[in-house]
Amino acid sequence: MTVLIVDAANVVGSVPDGWWRDRRAAAERLRDWLALREAGEEIILVVEGAARGVPSVPGVRVDEAPGSGDDRIVELAAAHAGRGCVVVTADRELRERVRAYGAECAGPRSVRPQD
Repeated sequence: MTVLIVDAANVVGSVPDGWWRDRRAAAERLRDWLALREAGEEIILVVEGAARGVPSVPGVRVDEAPGSGDDRIVELAAAHAGRGCVVVTADRELRERVRAYGAECAGPRSVRPQD
């Protein structure tokens, strides 16, 4: 089963829709959208800062980064090395870090609702 690790801050920040007014609610909207995806992958949504406290739902495990969200995503990519792992972020430095563990990368548009 593929593991999809989603950088919540990067994905919600990719569209200027007012997410900064309520980061937690923006992360919840993303979580709910991800929960609608077809089965066949494990989805981990990594949240940090003001988005902490978002609960998991069936189909999406929310992982609260104790510090840096990027560092937590790298830890998760390392833990899933050898499995199909895709990290969703536009952060170039983070992409390089997770590729060292064999993770593939996708941009925010791959998981955001299409307008």
